[in-house]
Amino acid sequence: MKKLYCFDFDGTITYKDTMFMYLKFYDSTKFRIQFLRHVPLFILLKLKLAETEKVKKSFIGSILKGQTQEKIEMKSKQFFEQHYPKIVRENALDFINNIDRNNTQSLLVTASLDIWVKPFAEKLQMQLVSTRAEFKNGVFTGNFIGKNCNGKEKLLRIKAEIHDSKYDKIIAFGDTSGDRQMLKWANEGHYQFFH
Repeated sequence: MKKLYCFDFDGTITYKDTMFMYLKFYDSTKFRIQFLRHVPLFILLKLKLAETEKVKKSFIGSILKGQTQEKIEMKSKQFFEQHYPKIVRENALDFINNIDRNNTQSLLVTASLDIWVKPFAEKLQMQLVSTRAEFKNGVFTGNFIGKNCNGKEKLLRIKAEIHDSKYDKIIAFGDTSGDRQMLKWANEGHYQFFH
């Protein structure tokens, strides 16, 4: 039986949102300054008066734009080493470790940036489907390649990743409205399953 597992990352597999954690880890002083500067935008976001992608790009860019890919990857590795497996839900880890890897494809589908999620995906033996950071000449531009991987985009990216592969069963796990389309599309959609 050929299965496809689609796991959301932040809040589903982890206890916390990794974006703020990683950016604070990367440069805590810059993080504090930029967080305060972005508070009005975060408020507009909560009130649904601002676009998630724009606010996210602005906040991430305010800390990481102009940084080298080499330094970002090094810090991502350190972040992973410091926080894995502490931030991962134990029952999620048990479930993932018990997946029969034969005839099974596992995707880590997240709106978080590939920058810091990649080491987690590798450790969990999953293909990463995420928001992608744009680098030019080895430097982060502050932009994304394509759209923020959330909501409808998550489903589009999953379909692009699996091409025309056929599965007997598709099982998805999520914990927010940004996972709704993915959960609905799967044969089995589990909401807050590991909570």
